Amino acid sequence: MRSLFAAAALALALFASPLSPAQADPACPNSQLFSGKLLTDICWYCIFPVKVAGIPLGGGNGRVPEGATSKSACLCSDRLGMPKPGLTIAMWQPARVVELVRKPGCSMALGGITLPIARRMQGTTGVSEDDMGDSAFYHYHTYAFPLLIMLDLFVDNNCVADGFFDFDLMMISELDPTWNNSELAFFTQPEAAVVANPIAQSACVADAVAATAGRPITKLFWCLGTWSTSIYPFSGWDEAFGGLAENTNVLAARSIAAAHRRGLSWRTMGDDALCGGRIDPMFPKSQYRWSMFFPLPEANGDHVTGESDWKWGMGKQIPGVGEDSMFILWRWVDCCSSFM
Repeated sequence: MRSLFAAAALALALFASPLSPAQADPACPNSQLFSGKLLTDICWYCIFPVKVAGIPLGGGNGRVPEGATSKSACLCSDRLGMPKPGLTIAMWQPARVVELVRKPGCSMALGGITLPIARRMQGTTGVSEDDMGDSAFYHYHTYAFPLLIMLDLFVDNNCVADGFFDFDLMMISELDPTWNNSELAFFTQPEAAVVANPIAQSACVADAVAATAGRPITKLFWCLGTWSTSIYPFSGWDEAFGGLAENTNVLAARSIAAAHRRGLSWRTMGDDALCGGRIDPMFPKSQYRWSMFFPLPEANGDHVTGESDWKWGMGKQIPGVGEDSMFILWRWVDCCSSFM
């Protein structure tokens, strides 16, 4: 047991300390995720409001997403099928870390190391002429990041909707053949053809207005507000006309939408999700909020999917050393905390 604690302490020390100049890879920066930045560069206020028995605590009632439960009491069954009464608890929780990198295998979250995986396709910011013909490409890595559970704060073990209790690498785009091929990605999501028309795309204007006001329209699942005309196809290519924050957040949102489409991410809010997460193949936009962590943190706030980067993402790119990015994904969780 003592050796396990020693190994854990050594790993934490390695992650908490920046790489020395001799070790540093200019193409793969260290985000210093596991360091003092956990305290200074994460918006801890963004947890609120915390709803207990349907009563919001700590302010921020306007941040309760559309579709969240309004119940006060609940009833869930244990593993033996015995019903147990409880009270509803809901809040925003850090759930995922999504990093967008140009170098294949680069893991900023793990201290700037390069993972030993296939070296497929160098990414690019795409900005050369700064016109609509530029295209950006990034690889993404998704990590489970149940920060409140890892720190044993506020969250009942019964409220772990997806079963992740620790930091863990979940998805790597370098191993996904659809991520660098937009045509192949299109054929894996046939619903993309249904919304690929002027009428469906014009509806995204309403989503852009609603998202900038902090209320994205979940029913318009193909829209990304002010960021893009469509979330499809689920590939790593996108127009590079915007800034770093917007361009990479588009791809981060696509990665989460792709995970939902494949049954790998669950809906964690609503009356039917009080006793556990539900598979939802469509992207529940209102369930999520984002905050940038690297290269420059969005430490005093967060934003919804599609919210104009004029409000949160201006001046985030640092030439040379800050052209990759990392986002904390916040997820609204409704759960039933039993009395017994």
